[in-house]
Amino acid sequence: MPKLSVVIPIYNVERYLRECLDSVLAQTLKDIEIICVDDGSTDSSPDILREYAAADSRVKVISKPNSGYGHTMNTGFDAAAGEYIGIVESDDVIPEDMFEVLCREADSNNCDVVKADFRTFIDENGQRIFTLRPLTEAVRDPERFYRRVIDPAQEPDVFRLVMNTWSGIYRTEFLRGSNIRHNETPGASFQDNGLFFQTMALAERVMFLDRPFYMLRRDNAASSVHNKNKVWALCEEYDFIYDFLSSRKELFDRLIGYFWLKRYHNYAWSYDERIGAEFREEFIRRFAEEFRGARDRGELDMSLLEKREAARLERIMADPEEFHRRELPWLQIRDETAGGKGNPISRYIRRTRLCVHDQGLWYTIKHMARRLTGGDGK
Repeated sequence: MPKLSVVIPIYNVERYLRECLDSVLAQTLKDIEIICVDDGSTDSSPDILREYAAADSRVKVISKPNSGYGHTMNTGFDAAAGEYIGIVESDDVIPEDMFEVLCREADSNNCDVVKADFRTFIDENGQRIFTLRPLTEAVRDPERFYRRVIDPAQEPDVFRLVMNTWSGIYRTEFLRGSNIRHNETPGASFQDNGLFFQTMALAERVMFLDRPFYMLRRDNAASSVHNKNKVWALCEEYDFIYDFLSSRKELFDRLIGYFWLKRYHNYAWSYDERIGAEFREEFIRRFAEEFRGARDRGELDMSLLEKREAARLERIMADPEEFHRRELPWLQIRDETAGGKGNPISRYIRRTRLCVHDQGLWYTIKHMARRLTGGDGK
């Protein structure tokens, strides 16, 4: 049994794959297996995988017809022989000590899950520009979540933390014993949301580290986060999570309020930032309908939302068409500044106004201070 199985889902990433594999092979933790699951790539990714597998016996390649991210990840999880499982996306990179540190903390504290802060990055004019992303960036008391063992059943505020699956490791016995699986919807469409929710709902010992490791690429034009046409995929993923909770009454009663909190946050982000302009009005109508249903069933706990969030949701539920009409000027600013468009100074001013509009002054000041004093994580 290797200490760690690293699962890498792969689909047409020839441009980035070598750097990703090199960063995993360079880990100071040598007792690993690297399970590369190729989801029917049509570029040179399969050739690169065969090359690396021939050079290092730790690299194992699984090739299969294209079936989407969820099925690809479940295939990798099923093949994993390690005591722990880690996830690395094939266009990202990791520092050499990431898995050694995470496994050491998991061993020392008998954890089901250990997660850490991370960085996003873009390559611009020959330079790599990093931005620190704390898991706790949206909470007011971040220190209380770090460097100690947390039982999410006793501290459900962990659901307020940044939702991802790849910044940590998972005890394989915990995943299999709890029957935790990715949702096997087509494509790459928010399946990390379902895995995050399952792990936080079922884990008994979780630790968060305030040290950034994982480096998430933000300039891959083929990434699913840039696909503005996957309008309803997020809704389907939250239906999957709702079904998961509904099958376990104790979890449903304990976590349904936090479920709707996360659904609100991700729906609001999708409306504001992700989906194409032509879909927004239809999306906000579905948004309002689903949340009115939750309110009427007694599942929606408005006290979990910040005051500005609760006020915004009330406006959405009351009259989604009017809400959309009033948001159009802000949506236009988002679209005009997306992807680095426009003059940098005016773009920064407009994005700052947007941040205050969406997140409030406190969050905006904290976000700006972090970028000015430690955006590179140092």
